[in-house]
Amino acid sequence: MYSDLLERFKEHLHVLNRSPATISAYTKHTELFLKAVSVEDIRQVTTTMIEFWINDLYDYRNAQNQPYSVATIGIKIRSIKRFFEFLEKANAIFIDPAEFVTEPKLNKNKIKPTLTAKEVRLILDQPNLGTLTGIRDRTVLETFYSTGIRVNELQSLTIYDVDVQTCTVKIKKGKGYKTRVVPLGKHAVKFFKEYISKVRPTLSKEDKTTRILFLNQYSKPLSKQVIATMLKRYVKAAKIKKKVTAHTFRHTFATLSIKNGADLRAVQKMLGHEDLKTTQVYIRSLVQDIKKVHQKTHPREKDKERIPTP
Repeated sequence: MYSDLLERFKEHLHVLNRSPATISAYTKHTELFLKAVSVEDIRQVTTTMIEFWINDLYDYRNAQNQPYSVATIGIKIRSIKRFFEFLEKANAIFIDPAEFVTEPKLNKNKIKPTLTAKEVRLILDQPNLGTLTGIRDRTVLETFYSTGIRVNELQSLTIYDVDVQTCTVKIKKGKGYKTRVVPLGKHAVKFFKEYISKVRPTLSKEDKTTRILFLNQYSKPLSKQVIATMLKRYVKAAKIKKKVTAHTFRHTFATLSIKNGADLRAVQKMLGHEDLKTTQVYIRSLVQDIKKVHQKTHPREKDKERIPTP
């Protein structure tokens, strides 16, 4: 019923240069919303209908009796807000019923989980370097740790994006399609040379025309599921109890870089953050570390003297 409007909405998001993931999410959630409210004319949608729909989101439970996360509810609401904004600008509706609808607030003060340098080293040491996939996996891990790259950015890397001579990697499909160049550490460069010269030629034999850098045995790009499973296997082998994802490596890269004296704006550029405030989140985890050191080492912290009552 609303396929034409959804298609126009999708084209509008393309014009705004939104990422494929964002376009897919916004259109999918909007389509589900439209099926839920089930009106014949889009102009019949009211703020009350939207509020009832949001209440249903909070009441939802899946087969395992788990509710939607705050982040999931947030993106569902954001999707329809962007949809109705588009409709109003396109003169398809006169009043935006979602204008004053608010998204749930995320806890942005939550400290992001990170690994210690020792824990990273343990994970890096797990792939079997006597196998082609082991060398590939080690190169992937070194790339995550050396650059703080997002998983979708790593999937999109081509053989032309890595320059082992200048020790840099060009990330062309970052958030908002913005290109950035990030330095590669010496260990990452060493494994890239090994991977590109000895491993990738074999992995690309099923499709010699592909330019994607990291491939599976069928010459296809590594999927997010394969990368996630790979990380889980190596973390378990390293006997690390923390939940580790590709994004954990990103957080670790940022935190350890700042801890070791990196300029905050340099880290911002390497991570591809548009706003410096996003990068500043990593400072908070350092503050927590400093507090722990202070509590353990400062002599006054060990003093059991009672504080007199005023």
